[in-house]
Amino acid sequence: MLPDPRLYFAELNDPRRETRNKLHKLSDILMIVLCAVLSGIEDWVGMEEFATQKESWFRGFLELPNGIPSHDTISDVMGRIERKAFADAFMRWVQVALPSLSGEQICLDGKTLRGSREGDKAVHLVSAYAAKARLVLAQQAVANKSNEINAIPDVLSMLEWEGAVVTIDAMGCQKNIARQIAEAGGDYVLALKDKHPTLCEDVRLWLETETTKAALPVHETVEKDHGRIEIRRYSLSGNIDWLEQKQEWAGLVAVGRVESTRTCGGKTSTECRYYLCSFNDLLRFAGITRGHWGIENGQHWVLDVQFGEDANRARKDHSAENLALIRRM
Repeated sequence: MLPDPRLYFAELNDPRRETRNKLHKLSDILMIVLCAVLSGIEDWVGMEEFATQKESWFRGFLELPNGIPSHDTISDVMGRIERKAFADAFMRWVQVALPSLSGEQICLDGKTLRGSREGDKAVHLVSAYAAKARLVLAQQAVANKSNEINAIPDVLSMLEWEGAVVTIDAMGCQKNIARQIAEAGGDYVLALKDKHPTLCEDVRLWLETETTKAALPVHETVEKDHGRIEIRRYSLSGNIDWLEQKQEWAGLVAVGRVESTRTCGGKTSTECRYYLCSFNDLLRFAGITRGHWGIENGQHWVLDVQFGEDANRARKDHSAENLALIRRM
């Protein structure tokens, strides 16, 4: 069970000045926002209405010395709270649910909050998501998607992932990131793509040749859903002596491929993805590469569809990042 979040919110500095117009406790406002978001409320006005309807319930554990704060007050406070301090406090609270990440799969991915756009700017967040526990463990805002690669080491440094496996898309397939994971006692599955075209092509040719010669076992899965059929074929090779760059990738043990064939509406398409892997276990590789989609299905889908995050217009100061952090609980 998670502890009372107010224990962690108490560490935050209240950004408001001490004046007679300061009518509401910071912890009360944050608890109202947290409860409202967990109930599917998408905007500041909705949060005020939610709290007003539930006022008798909130009075059971909040002080509310001057009643329910207005939506303007809620918005103002959430926009002025320093985002890093809020993220640190919030993540310390969430991580109590997972005292050890051993055996977990940590998916790193980025998401642009399009509804937060002002002019040419929009908030872009890099998150570390525990696929099994379905919790976001760490998060960092970056200026734009192109800076995602610089944020990944910082997000990883917020966690102790010994015994866990870290999965990252092609943006994070970097030698320094592989070294950071390996030196901390974790495993990794890194997607290969445009960032390393020569390496990706070498891996592709090797795995295609080995599979054609039937030198590699292939694990196949079939999924059927609403008229769509998807067949996935997984292959993994621990023979990497031919790979000239293998010493440059700390912990590298195997290279893998996932071939996905989708049939829908009479049309069939095939896509192949390639990976660098720090272990040589085909079934584990299959489960982990499939599990990486959990950050899309388990987090982005909920945020986009249930919470309407892309349509949300929280733009004031740090409100977009702070509200997005709570949504990722």
